[in-house]
Amino acid sequence: MKKLLSRIDRMRLLALVLWAVPVAALLPLGLLWLWQVEALRYWLVALVLFSAAGYGLQAWLHRHERRLLIIAETEPDPDWPPAAEGAWALVEDLAAQTKPEDWPIGEGDRLGVLGQQTLERVARHFHPDVDEPLLELTVPHTLLIVERASRDLRETITDHIPFSHRLTVGSLMRAYRWKPFADRLLGLYRAGQWVMNPANAFLTEALAQLRGRGYALAQDELYGWILKEYVRKVGAYAIELYSGRLLLSDAAPEARPTATSARDLRASDAAEEPDGEPLRILVLGRSNAGKSSLINALFGQLRVATDLLPDTTKMLTPYRLAHEGLDLALIYDTPGSDAMDEQTLRTAAGDADMILWVSAADRPDRHADRETLDSLRAAFAERLTRRPPPLLVVLSHIDRLRPVREWLPPYDLAEPKSLKAESILAAVEVVSADLAVPIASVIPVCLAGGRIYNVEDVLWAAILDRLDAAQRSRLLRCQDARKREENWSLVHRQLANAGRFLLELPNRNTGARNRR
Repeated sequence: MKKLLSRIDRMRLLALVLWAVPVAALLPLGLLWLWQVEALRYWLVALVLFSAAGYGLQAWLHRHERRLLIIAETEPDPDWPPAAEGAWALVEDLAAQTKPEDWPIGEGDRLGVLGQQTLERVARHFHPDVDEPLLELTVPHTLLIVERASRDLRETITDHIPFSHRLTVGSLMRAYRWKPFADRLLGLYRAGQWVMNPANAFLTEALAQLRGRGYALAQDELYGWILKEYVRKVGAYAIELYSGRLLLSDAAPEARPTATSARDLRASDAAEEPDGEPLRILVLGRSNAGKSSLINALFGQLRVATDLLPDTTKMLTPYRLAHEGLDLALIYDTPGSDAMDEQTLRTAAGDADMILWVSAADRPDRHADRETLDSLRAAFAERLTRRPPPLLVVLSHIDRLRPVREWLPPYDLAEPKSLKAESILAAVEVVSADLAVPIASVIPVCLAGGRIYNVEDVLWAAILDRLDAAQRSRLLRCQDARKREENWSLVHRQLANAGRFLLELPNRNTGARNRR
């Protein structure tokens, strides 16, 4: 106490007290006047009502600001590959463990340690067998992560924290540095109040507790949110990198067609090559199941040659497909899955963003179809950097089901009222079980000439309903292709620059000797 008082000029303190006495006297004199005119009780009631209203408004603002912070939190990207889900769980776990008291705001180096811990968790998830997983991070990608995480965090703080554009780091550090001294002065003031005016001191302390509870919580919560958001931002970009999705360029992966799609667009009947990457829809199924007829039905006109004989289609044939809600797509007619070798089939399915598997309703032998689909599912599961394309089973030839001569569509499968509707429903359920696909993904259709049924409405609706999943599959496919293109482009440019430097090296040495 003596040390504190010795720092204060007594004459200046006396001048401050003399200036403050008239102002401080207003409250007790005002209370005395209210008591004399018998209005003190009304003033107290108004005080309680206004204080309660103010506290309620403050509590509402606090909840509103908390909701804003929750909305502003970094969320996992739905376009991430499956391997990223476990990494994000580790990032969220670290964010939950991050407490403001463990990472003081004045110690900037500590925040670097927190970012490194985040990187190590993600790196260890993607490289569990490496002793130093952080060493798998290239120098350009390291700088890119820091740059983008800082940029996003800056935008988030600027957009969601009031007056943050006027707040300096020095102000925060000075505020924390002077906090102990300010607490001691406040303690002296409060102690003096209890001696001079106990009733007023009690009222002031009660109001301060109501206000201070909200303010203190907001301050701690704000800094805690910034720390957690820092962990999430660094973790999100680390996942982008270690999952193979982070490119050094800022261009969108699907901004232009990949080499494979550009070739297929030229081979299709497209009038001109589009700027973006098309959605690739692959039609698969056994020979003579109705694949070419399905493509014709999707177009609404004859585009593909069909025949009663099997193997009408000899190779993968692309066609430009357009429909309301589907602006840019290629659909591929294929030979029968029983006529394709396994590697060709896997390659075609691996480049697809959606698969339409055509299965004939009047053919019960689906064991080969199940084996092929299981093989493709296993191949998709091995690709941790890609998501499997959505699968729809198109159940063709439903007009051939019993009773064969009946064909009076439409048929309500929710409440079948005819033998034909019951047969179609039974076929859908059997195919769903045989091929291990959800029953909602089995679409019964008729593709016979003059009998097209359930294509324009139900099948197209199912395709468009799975468009988001197909676009995520396309994004990851394009990122893989762009990553390969970027690697080769960088190697080519680096070798060219190195060769140019070596060619100019003799001239540089000669010039250096001449200057000497």
